[in-house]
Amino acid sequence: MQIADLPVHHKIIQRLTDKGLETLTDIQQRTILPALQGKDIMASSKTGSGKTLAFLIPLVHRLMTTRALSKQDPRALILAPTRELAKQVFSELRSLATPVGIQCALIVGGENFNDQTKVLRRSPHIIVGTAGRVADHLEGKSFFINGLEVLIFDEADRMMDLGFAEQLNLINQYADHRKRQTMLFSATLDNLALDHLTSQLLKSPVRVAIGNATEAHQDITQTLYFADNIEHKDILLTTLLTEQDYNQAVVFTATRQDTDRLAALLNETHKEAIALRGDLPQHSRAAIMNDFSRGQYSVLVTTDLASRGLDLRKVGLVINFDLPKQADEYIHRIGRTGRAGDKGVAISLVGPRDWTSYLAISEHVSYPLACCSHDEFPAKFRGKALAKEKRNKTDAQKHTRAQTGAKPTATIRRVNTMEGEDIGNVPIKKKRRSDIIDEEE
Repeated sequence: MQIADLPVHHKIIQRLTDKGLETLTDIQQRTILPALQGKDIMASSKTGSGKTLAFLIPLVHRLMTTRALSKQDPRALILAPTRELAKQVFSELRSLATPVGIQCALIVGGENFNDQTKVLRRSPHIIVGTAGRVADHLEGKSFFINGLEVLIFDEADRMMDLGFAEQLNLINQYADHRKRQTMLFSATLDNLALDHLTSQLLKSPVRVAIGNATEAHQDITQTLYFADNIEHKDILLTTLLTEQDYNQAVVFTATRQDTDRLAALLNETHKEAIALRGDLPQHSRAAIMNDFSRGQYSVLVTTDLASRGLDLRKVGLVINFDLPKQADEYIHRIGRTGRAGDKGVAISLVGPRDWTSYLAISEHVSYPLACCSHDEFPAKFRGKALAKEKRNKTDAQKHTRAQTGAKPTATIRRVNTMEGEDIGNVPIKKKRRSDIIDEEE
């Protein structure tokens, strides 16, 4: 479906076409029309599928064409799991809403609370924020959402993983009225905690599931290399960043310390790298992301802080220096490339400490993930297949015993008395006390 065919305000279509957008993605095509009808939406799709515009287009159209329920309360609230994702959504929203006179506000943690209170008192039409900070302002009566018309949850599964269930329920209670429209977007809907939450938030929602997050991404080429140790990984990293063709790259590490160390290492080889850590002040993190998105750096070294939500259009290469502990985080990491129809490459380094994560990821995805050795810098480590086979054999034996009811057989060590072993190795059967008494009598 073409964007020009959407039954929305012509100014919205003009803004989208000015940005070079012509065709709707699958998630946009299946959610925008029912959302325009005021129906609740529960949708999931892969990263980079265009979920943000799927809820922004009907939201902006509604505010442009209908009267507000309240003159003071915000008309819409968009919740995101992280500050970085909230800022990404806010930036996309402003490009659509500001030209048509819709006022927006960004309310996230890590920034001055009182300054945010002043912004909220100006009665913005749309608020984009993180669940924790928005809940704090509601409890502090900085603003009210009794007249809220649209409540949107972006990356709802991630908010549940981060422990925001209590805040989400609180926000829902503050804006609980029959005229509210709710839209929930997530990378996956297979989450028991999320199911419980959606039963309270949504009223007869239209369910939309585009593809499966665990299926192979057709626009991303995935490669996994064995690595012996941290020094070997360093060599592979610098080699891969030299031999691969990319515009920008994101390198994911397990620790904050490695972000700085690897950024320094890459800068020594003239790679123009910058490190992003979770313990940095919010203004520093925002400045780093802004500089990277504008192309001032070619490599971003980060933890899972940048694995979700951020739409970095120029990223053509993702390298997992360390594999993530959570299997689904692997999908979100590699999803930073191959976005909006562009091709991308994802490379992972698998060392002895990554092997457990590799097995978990292999079981999580629905396609084979084979490891190989780099041609120029091969690894001695080739996985722990023998340990896995031994574990499977033990599990099979336990399963057989459970079915037959048989008890495990004890291992008996036989002693060869002709080899002159100490008598202490020979089991001695003690006499019963009654037998000793009989002999003494």
